Amino acid sequence: MLNQLPEARPLRMIFKAVVTAGVLLASSLSARAETKSLIVAEPTHGVGYLPLYVAIDEGYFKQLGLDVKFATLEGGSAHTNAVLSGQAFAFIGGPEHNAFADLGGKQIRAVVNVVDRGNVYLVAAAGKGPKDSDLASYAKGKIFAPGLFGGTPNSITRYMLTAWGLQDKKAATILETTTPGILAALKTSQAQIAAVSEPMLTQGIRNGIWDEPFYNVPKELGPYAYSTMNVLKDEVDKDPQTVSAFVRGVIMGLREVYDHPEEAQKIAEKEFPTMPPADLKATLDRTFADELWSHDGMVSPQAWTTAQKVVRNANILKADVAYDTIIDMQFVRAILASNK
Repeated sequence: MLNQLPEARPLRMIFKAVVTAGVLLASSLSARAETKSLIVAEPTHGVGYLPLYVAIDEGYFKQLGLDVKFATLEGGSAHTNAVLSGQAFAFIGGPEHNAFADLGGKQIRAVVNVVDRGNVYLVAAAGKGPKDSDLASYAKGKIFAPGLFGGTPNSITRYMLTAWGLQDKKAATILETTTPGILAALKTSQAQIAAVSEPMLTQGIRNGIWDEPFYNVPKELGPYAYSTMNVLKDEVDKDPQTVSAFVRGVIMGLREVYDHPEEAQKIAEKEFPTMPPADLKATLDRTFADELWSHDGMVSPQAWTTAQKVVRNANILKADVAYDTIIDMQFVRAILASNK
C-alpha cells in the first residue's frame, strides 16, 4: 500500500488539472459564444474618428463582450443605408442623417457623441487673407471652394455666407469641386477661399497654398453635433444591453484620447501609416487645441440646434426635426451617473 501512495498523488493532480483545463476551456468557449460582433459604418477613414479606433485597439469593446469592427463606406448616405438595411449596427456621422431618415419614415437615434465641433476651417490663398475683422466685406465677391454640395464643409460655407449677408449668388460664388480639386482651385487662383479640414489643412499650409485659417469654425460656432454614433431605434428598444455596452466602449475611447494623448497618437500612427508624421502630429495638435472630440459622449440640445441651422440653411434638411426625435442620451446619462 505504501508503495502506491507516490503514484496516487500525481494521478489526483493530473485529474484535477484536466478538470480545471476543461472548466477554463468551457468558460473560454462560452465567453466567445457570448461575444457579439458589431459593424460600424464610417463615411471615410479619418483622424476625427480616432476615439473609435482607440476603443477597438485598447480592447475596451472586448471587455464589454463586443467585437467591434469598422467598414469604410464612401459616397453620400452609404453609411446610413448600411444601418437601415441591417448590414451595420451603427454608423458614425452627423445626426442630420437621422433627421433625413425620420422625414422618410425611418427611425434612427444618435446614442453617443464623438465629434462635438464643426470640423471645418476657412482659409484664404496664401498672402490674400483678410486684413481686419470685417469678414463680410472681405468675403464679398470672392469665389469659395467648399467641396461638393451636401457635404458639411459646403453646408457650413453656405451658412456663413448667409450670416454675412452674402447668400445672393452675385455677392459670392461657390465653386463645387472634389477634395483634390480644392487644392488645385486655390493653387491656380480659380478660387480665393476654401473650407477644409485636417490633414488637408496642414498640407495646404506646408505647401504654401493657403495660410492659417482666418475663421475657426470649432471655436466660432461652439458645440456642434458633427459626428455621433447612430443606431436603429429598434436596437435601442429590443437590445438595450448591447447599445449600452457599445456606448460605454465609445465613452472609454473618448476618455482615453484625452487622458493619454501620446498613446492615442501611437494608435493613430497605426491607423494612418502613410500620413507623414509631421502632418499627423499637426492634425492631432489642432484637434486637441480646438477640443473637437466630445469629453463625455453627450449631445447637447445646443449642438443639434447649431447643426440643424446649418443643414436647414443649406436647404438639405427640408423641415425642422426635434432633438428628442433623433437623439437618445439615456445610455450616456446612465453611464455618467454611475461615474464608471
